[in-house]
Amino acid sequence: MTELQSLVERLEKAVGRLEMVSHGPGTHGGYGDGSPKGLAEYVQAFDSLLAGPVAEYVKISREIGGDVQKHAEMVHAGLMTERTLLVMASQCQQPTANNFSSLLKPISEQIQVVQSFREKNRGSKLFNHLSAVSESIPALGWVAMAPKPGPYVKEMTDAAMFYSNRVLKEYKDVDKKHVAWVKAYLSIWTELQAYIKEHHTTGLSWSKTGPIPTDVGNGSRAPPLPCGGPPPPPPGPPPPPAPAPTSSGSDDPASRSALFAQINQGEAITSGLKHVSDNMKTHKNPSLKNQGGSVRTGPKPFTAPKPACAINPSQKLPTKKEPPVLELEGKKWRVENQENASNLVISDTELKQVAYVYKCVTSTLHIKGKINSITLDNCKKLGLVFDDVVGIVEIINSRDVQVQVMGKVPTISINKTDGCHIYLSKSSLDCEIVSAKSSEMNVLVPTDSGDFNEFPIPEQFKTLWNGKKLVTTVTEIAG
Repeated sequence: MTELQSLVERLEKAVGRLEMVSHGPGTHGGYGDGSPKGLAEYVQAFDSLLAGPVAEYVKISREIGGDVQKHAEMVHAGLMTERTLLVMASQCQQPTANNFSSLLKPISEQIQVVQSFREKNRGSKLFNHLSAVSESIPALGWVAMAPKPGPYVKEMTDAAMFYSNRVLKEYKDVDKKHVAWVKAYLSIWTELQAYIKEHHTTGLSWSKTGPIPTDVGNGSRAPPLPCGGPPPPPPGPPPPPAPAPTSSGSDDPASRSALFAQINQGEAITSGLKHVSDNMKTHKNPSLKNQGGSVRTGPKPFTAPKPACAINPSQKLPTKKEPPVLELEGKKWRVENQENASNLVISDTELKQVAYVYKCVTSTLHIKGKINSITLDNCKKLGLVFDDVVGIVEIINSRDVQVQVMGKVPTISINKTDGCHIYLSKSSLDCEIVSAKSSEMNVLVPTDSGDFNEFPIPEQFKTLWNGKKLVTTVTEIAG
């Protein structure tokens, strides 16, 4: 907590001195909104974003309260930290790669704070809200993106859609306040894209004049400048204190904050790139296919790059192994951290109950009876057998899972999963299967002889404009 506050304070003090450059010591102009005279246009535009959709999001989050309110305060702190960097960029020339990585550190740490809060509150009743925010908060990293920061924010916004849609589905007929919350939160990133397109199209805009900032993150002093206070806060709710960043030592694929760890390499970031020769390119070598025929192995779902030097090796903590769980908590069956467990069974089920299966590896689970829904999250080499589900079976962030339906299920959703085999029963052939950002998916349909016929789920599509609308069809890459 102390270290993060110290970093932000040093950064704000340096920016405060830089803001005085444009009008000199002892001169105090203004724009009528409390901002000092000379504040860059794009900083004022960012303040408008803070006073608009951000303020609305924080307001509704406070009305909802609980974990959503706490999460919103962390998000607001991250946006205020980013504003500090924007003010510095408006008054300074672009720094070296190493110094820039130090300036990014407070933003990177605040992203980790937001994502860590979600991971620590998986049992929250508002978990879908926390997940929507956690999946998209890396959008704050646009300041390190070039030449396409706008599309990067769009990608992060899309990552929030899966969970924000679940919030809409759950509350649309129950509490309109949560629907307004989704609208306000997503509008932050929508307006940020428009803001970037206008002011930072190919990357963060730096001043053509002024000093070059030094390594503020490591405690170095900024160039001698006239003294001045920190920039005044923009309209809207005051920034709350930032919670202390934590590190569990785990490698959570949902955490895209590892992006900043690679940025911190500076110019060495390209040293690990490997040349791709012609004989390794699929479009020049049609023979690069599966042995079984024409179906190609699909692309891997998005995973965060492994940090090259996220923390000092001497400070690295050993990974804590969580204890296995199989218990009924209220209406939720929790099956977590099971490894090499080949006979897990849930038999005493009720229609109102749900099952949440998390981080189970090389195990099998049989759920008997009729249950409301089942979610597999971060599982690997898991076999699931169930009788009947009246709602939905969701498979998220998993690898090499097999699901067998003994009775009926109306919907199966596959998201960010690599390798999924679904065995349908004769009574579940009308099941709707929805997939996104996944690969190597197959559906096995029973035959009269008792065997199964295997059918791959398409992973590649072709979209054309027909003059009135976009038309999408299934396609394969030509050999």
